[in-house]
Amino acid sequence: MEQYFQQEIECASYEKIREIQSEKLVKQVKHVWDNVPYYRKKMEDKGVKPEDIKSVDDLHKLPFLSKADLREAYPYGLLGVPKDQCVRIHSTSGTTGKRVIAFYTQHDLDLWEDCCARAIMAAGGTKDDVCHIAYGFGLFTGGAGLNGGSHKVGCLTVPISSGNTDRQIMFIKDLSATILCCTPSYAAYLGERMQELGYGPDDIPLKAGIFGAEAWSEEMRQSIQKTMGIKAFDIYGLTELSGPGVAFECSAQNGMHINEDHFIAEIIDPETEEVLPEGSQGELVFTAVDKEAFPMIRYRTRDICTLTREKCSCGRTHVRMGKPMGRSDDMLIIRGVNVFPSEIETVLLNNGYGANYQIVVDRVNNTDTLDVQVEMTPEMFTDNVGEIEERQKKLMGDLKSMLGIKAKVSLLAPKSITRSEGKAVRVIDKRKI
Repeated sequence: MEQYFQQEIECASYEKIREIQSEKLVKQVKHVWDNVPYYRKKMEDKGVKPEDIKSVDDLHKLPFLSKADLREAYPYGLLGVPKDQCVRIHSTSGTTGKRVIAFYTQHDLDLWEDCCARAIMAAGGTKDDVCHIAYGFGLFTGGAGLNGGSHKVGCLTVPISSGNTDRQIMFIKDLSATILCCTPSYAAYLGERMQELGYGPDDIPLKAGIFGAEAWSEEMRQSIQKTMGIKAFDIYGLTELSGPGVAFECSAQNGMHINEDHFIAEIIDPETEEVLPEGSQGELVFTAVDKEAFPMIRYRTRDICTLTREKCSCGRTHVRMGKPMGRSDDMLIIRGVNVFPSEIETVLLNNGYGANYQIVVDRVNNTDTLDVQVEMTPEMFTDNVGEIEERQKKLMGDLKSMLGIKAKVSLLAPKSITRSEGKAVRVIDKRKI
């Protein structure tokens, strides 16, 4: 039997959802106009005033926000309330190494945790479950969001964070954990390690997994489900909008329901910025209609996907988004972390290397790998192995500082990377996703 955290709103009629969205949107636009000078100027430049927004039908009149705006307004330029009303920040990387910082009031945290609680209950979670959270804790939103959602449902929550795989398995076994929350690649690795330890699906107490923060294929889902004997659910979110829980899968496992009472979704043509009809493939745009501290209006996610309102067997009526098919920019998601080629290029150029490099991404033993291959300049070129190793070590340290994750560095002889007559191929992504 399907379970809901807030059934009345999760199963509300389309008309009721539109009514809620319209009411909240009008208030949010006024809130932003009064309290966020940066966005007010964008509205003025477009010739839009708060009174022009009377319902969701007027959403298209408002200007977009992009990652570039977040970078330009860093750190406090998009804050919608006085700083003393904020109780937390979370952060993700930006295109030049500048962090994207999202702010939260206590009210924002409560609503975010409600969204995550909906996701847990859609995966079959109840107060009788033990929820094992192996997402990272800290500035990353994954751990904190599911932790709060688990509390709201009333699960026994195990905030173990990531790493120390054998200890994770010990806790899952000893505490009879029933729900696992982590990245899909880490879930696959946990499953593989369990097999090595001689555990089959019947020996693993887990019944469900809530996996997000990186792209994963249907094949990977089936593999995880088979290895662990669980049902694996997708979850979607962005730090800019709160974190995981913006959308989540239900028992149908056929698209993620967007929490439409909190987030209005649009699909646009990334080139023309025109709003596209339902079912079209395009760039996903979100408006957070009740966030106080960091009120994102028409935020361009760069994720390419489709939306559908086809009836869902779970009874939820909120629009569903398909798995993102890619991005309209060049961002990579590696081990749950946003990585931009431009960040890597910055590090290489700052260390005196030329612009001849390639970024090779792969997935080995269910874990993403990142290999940066860069040519040495003729002046640097040497057959002194010790010197080359020192240079590689220095670059690896600088890349880790910039990206927040470890990258392998391969220093190559000058002119050893194939030149392109057209657009240079900077990224080679070998992952099957």
